[in-house]
Amino acid sequence: MIGSKKYLEQLRDIPTPFYFYDMDLLRATLDAVTSEANKYGYKIHYAMKANFSDRIIAEMKKYGLGMDCVSGGEVRKSIESGIPASEVVFAGVAKTDEEIRYGLEHGIFSFNCESREELEVINAIAGQMGKVADIALRINPDVDPMTHKHISTGKADNKFGISYQEVDEVIKELAELKNLNIVGLHFHIGSQITEIKPFEYLSLRVNTIQEWFEEKGFELKHINVGGGLGIDYADPATHPIPDFATYFAVFHQHLKLREGQTVHFELGRSIVGQCGELLTSVLYNKVTGSGIRIALVDAGFTELMRPALYGASHRIENLSSSEGRQKYMIAGPICESTDVFARDVELPVTRRGDLLRLMSAGAYGRVMAMNYNLREFPREIFSDDLV
Repeated sequence: MIGSKKYLEQLRDIPTPFYFYDMDLLRATLDAVTSEANKYGYKIHYAMKANFSDRIIAEMKKYGLGMDCVSGGEVRKSIESGIPASEVVFAGVAKTDEEIRYGLEHGIFSFNCESREELEVINAIAGQMGKVADIALRINPDVDPMTHKHISTGKADNKFGISYQEVDEVIKELAELKNLNIVGLHFHIGSQITEIKPFEYLSLRVNTIQEWFEEKGFELKHINVGGGLGIDYADPATHPIPDFATYFAVFHQHLKLREGQTVHFELGRSIVGQCGELLTSVLYNKVTGSGIRIALVDAGFTELMRPALYGASHRIENLSSSEGRQKYMIAGPICESTDVFARDVELPVTRRGDLLRLMSAGAYGRVMAMNYNLREFPREIFSDDLV
């Protein structure tokens, strides 16, 4: 049994909606990911955008993970949380001058650069500050991640990264950018990838691109292959921890590394996704003119945006009832037609006051919450605090 079911008696009286985190499951996941990565000497940077709760970040620090940041705010939070700047990578397709200066002042591990113009800007700012910026070039490898189009980042028409077709021109320009130190290459093809083949294709494309750079005289200290490993949203109880062994093994088998070269990963969802869930109460039940049963709950897309944003599906369970089975639309209180968590979900007969849980919400849940309709931000409850 995972998640809130283990702590149901302690959670019943807490006002909903709120996020609940099973910290034992988080630590078991961290044990698994670090154990498998250590077999190959791989370095993991936690993708903070998935969940930046102070308690979550503290666990990442305990396990020795670095941080993958996509904004200056995330870089600042990493450093203020005690993560060594030498463990912080800063990606992000549109970094501001202020964010760049902050990273340079603190000597972060690497700026993952995503365009030719960004290289010129960082070079100029570093020159003004009398510094040399360590950078990795984020190359768009044009690899189909076989996932939702809204979370694909490595295809030719995505906004992320430097086109692999531009590599030769970029290499020519780098010779003139004296305040940049090229330390590696960065790739990230997408998110919630549940097939292993895209990672194999990525590895092969990395090998080719690295050869291009070597032919031009570049010695690359590290390769950053991003993240993207998915989780099981349909059956989280059966697969609470992703198959990290197979994931890391495919890179070990297919990447052609040079002596002393390190491999870096940026994992987020696969680490925190299954440990969190959203708890919400049924406010009303109704039946539409077309016969659809609706359970209206006190959480909406202001608390969990993924279904409205991506058409994402979360497993929903009624923790208060086991009587019969009916199909429901689960909808929230927001004054928008897209405020629907699920349609045709089969649940026990659902009544006012029943407690529902939306599982696998530890990643891209609370961090995307907003106060549209003047909604309050949901609380976070951690299993470590329950008696």
